[in-house]
Parts: sequence; structure tokens; C-alpha cells
Amino acid sequence: MAPTLFDKKPEPGDLIEIFRGGYQHWAVYIGEGFVIHLAPQSETAHAGANSMMSVLCDKAKVKKEELWEVVGTDEYHINNLLDSKYKPKSPGAIVRDAQKWVGQELPYCVFRWNCEHFATELRYGKPESRQVRQARDVMLAAGAGIGVIAIASYFMGGSKEKKNHQ
Repeated sequence: MAPTLFDKKPEPGDLIEIFRGGYQHWAVYIGEGFVIHLAPQSETAHAGANSMMSVLCDKAKVKKEELWEVVGTDEYHINNLLDSKYKPKSPGAIVRDAQKWVGQELPYCVFRWNCEHFATELRYGKPESRQVRQARDVMLAAGAGIGVIAIASYFMGGSKEKKNHQ
């Protein structure tokens, strides 16, 4: 999606959230149209469903690329999601720290160290992933729901069995 005259332009140090369909990819804007991001090999703007293969990756590379190269035709937003929780580092420090990582290959785990952890670590000094937290909460809720259904089935099934024996 190309920018319009009404879109807010990112500033150096801003976090960029890119909507890939089933998940979000995160990058840090460093100025002059460039971002730095942690990208498993399968993470590209035009990978479509193949980009979901990043859950199987255990390594990723820190890349400096043009924002539009990373976004492709996907929607994106500036999302400094933790500004109300943590004080962001200065834009200069964020950019400087991000550039130190370019070209390096890092361990990658979709649950413990992904592109969102990398981006929030650069901006706040705190690695957090909201989408991992949300996925965990959904799984816990689903597990609790299954547990309730199992207990209810046990008691309901047990009472039917007693009626059959009487």
C-alpha cells in the first residue's frame, strides 16, 4: 500500500508494524526511507503464506532495507506500542544501536526472540512481543475452555451412565 499525503511519516526510532496476514512483522525506522529488522530467511514482503514458515527457523539475519522493500503491498502502521509503559531511548541511540546489528545472524525463536522482541529491545531496552503474549493468552483460554468441556462431559456422561444402570 503506497503512502498518501495524509499518512504520518515515520521518524527515526519509530517502530513499524507490518500486517502480513496471520501475523505482524516489525522493523525500526532509521530515516531516509530505511528500516532495520530481524528477518528469518522466509520473511519477505511477497512470501505470502510461505512467510509463516518463520516459526520453523532458528536463525535470522538483521537487515537494513528500504521501508517499501520490506512492506511490499502489505499495510503498515507506526506503532510505538510501549511508549506509555517504558521511556524510549533517544532516536539517535535507537538508530546507532540498530545499525550495530546489521548483517549479523542471531538466534531466532518465534516465542522467545522474534522481530518484535528485537524492535522493542532497540527502542525501549526491553524485549517484548505483544503478539506472542496474545497467542499465549488465546492458547490458555482455549485450554481452560477444553478443560471445562471435559469436566462437564464427565459429569454429564456419568449421570447418564447411572440412569442407564437404574
